[in-house]
Amino acid sequence: MSDVIDQPFHAGELQAQALAGVAPRRPGTVPIRTRMPEQHRSLFPLLPFLGVAVADGDGWPLATLVQGAPGFVSAPDDTRLRIGALPDEDDPARARIAAGAAVGLLGIDLSTRRRNRANGVVESADADSFTVGVRPLYDNCPRYIDVRSLVPAARAPGPALQFDGVLPAPARALLAQATTMFVATASGGAAAADDPAAGLDISHRGGPPGFVQLMGDTLVVPDYAGNRFYNTLGNLVAEPRAGIVLFDDASGTVLQLQGVVTIAWDDARPDADPPIERTWRFAVRRGWLREGAFRLGP
Repeated sequence: MSDVIDQPFHAGELQAQALAGVAPRRPGTVPIRTRMPEQHRSLFPLLPFLGVAVADGDGWPLATLVQGAPGFVSAPDDTRLRIGALPDEDDPARARIAAGAAVGLLGIDLSTRRRNRANGVVESADADSFTVGVRPLYDNCPRYIDVRSLVPAARAPGPALQFDGVLPAPARALLAQATTMFVATASGGAAAADDPAAGLDISHRGGPPGFVQLMGDTLVVPDYAGNRFYNTLGNLVAEPRAGIVLFDDASGTVLQLQGVVTIAWDDARPDADPPIERTWRFAVRRGWLREGAFRLGP
C-alpha cells in the first residue's frame, strides 16, 4: 500500500496554487508521505540543529531552532522523531513543547542542502527531550540555501531582549545581512484537526545578503520559484499570522519575530536575480533578540 497522501493540500494551499496559476494535481501524484523513507530517517541524526514551529497560547505561530550534538535527533521508527533537546530556557517556544501540542519540523543540512520537512503532534515531553508523531513529510525545496559548514562555537549568552512591533537596531542589522531564515505558519481553520493536510509548518527562506527588505517595521520577503506546492503561502492565505526565526552565525544572535502577513500576488520582479514571482509583507507585532543563543559558527 502506498504511503503517499491522495490529497495532501488543504483549502488555503489549493487557493494559493490557483492564485499562482498552478494546475490541480491528480490524487496520489504529489510525493507527500505519511511515513519516513530511510533517506529521511538517515538525515536527522546528522543535524546540529532542527527548525521547530509551535503555537503560543493565543494561537500565533512561533519559530525556533533546537540545538544539540549530531545524533540528538533520531527516528526510532518511520512515524516518530525523538528530539533529545529543548529550546533554551529564555526561548518563548520552550513552554509550548508539551504532550498533545501540534508542531512543525524542518531538518536541514546547510553543508549539503539536504532537507526534510514534517508536521505532527508531540507524543511525550520531559525535562530535556520530546517525541513527535509525524504526519505529512516531504523534501523541502533545496534552492536558495546558503551552503556553509557550521561547527560548535563557544558563546557567551546575553540577556534576552523582548520588544513590541518596533524593530531595535540590532534586529535591523541582522535582517540587513541575513541569507537564511525560517518561517512558521499554520493551516488555521482551513482544515479539520484530523485532516492530514492540517497543522503547523516551518519552512526555509533564503537568498543573497539583504534579500529581506525593510519598509519601516515590515519585512518584504521575495517569493522565488520553488516546488510549487505553496504550502507556506497556502497557510498564510488561511491564517495570516506567522513566526520567523533567523540567526547570525558570526555572533550567535538569534532573532524571533511574530507578525501578520499580506501577500502581494502581483508584485513580480522577473528581472531580479534570482527572479521574484511575488512578495509577501510581514508586519512585525512582537519579537525577541537573544545574544549568543546560536551555538554554531563558521
